[in-house]
Amino acid sequence: MKITVDRLEAPFYLEARNEDGNTLRLDASPAVGGTGRGFRPMETLLAGLGGCSAVDIVLILQKARQPLDDIKVEIEGQRQAGVEPSLFETIHVTYKLKGAFTDEAAQRAVEWSMNKYCSVAKTLEKTAVITWAWERVE
Repeated sequence: MKITVDRLEAPFYLEARNEDGNTLRLDASPAVGGTGRGFRPMETLLAGLGGCSAVDIVLILQKARQPLDDIKVEIEGQRQAGVEPSLFETIHVTYKLKGAFTDEAAQRAVEWSMNKYCSVAKTLEKTAVITWAWERVE
């Protein structure tokens, strides 16, 4: 796995590119001189957590032949205050799932993702307490 980060514009407007040519724009917050036109680096960690676990949940439910029509993931992270580096202390993930799956299958998929399969969650849990919940939406 290789990522290249190039500066698009001074001081902090950046573009990350993977080996497939996909891109992600990054920037710093206006509070430190950024323009806010891209994800902040710590936001990309939360986005990675949401994406990683969503892929897991979709795959787990597919293998169990449980119909999933849609998935939305909301992630809230709280960072340490007044210290550098400011790591995540707590992260809460809410999954909003739509479909004709059973509650048991959804619960199992979320638990397996967060406890076993999601590499991002397993990385972040070394410094943050990660909690999660899921709800059925129509």
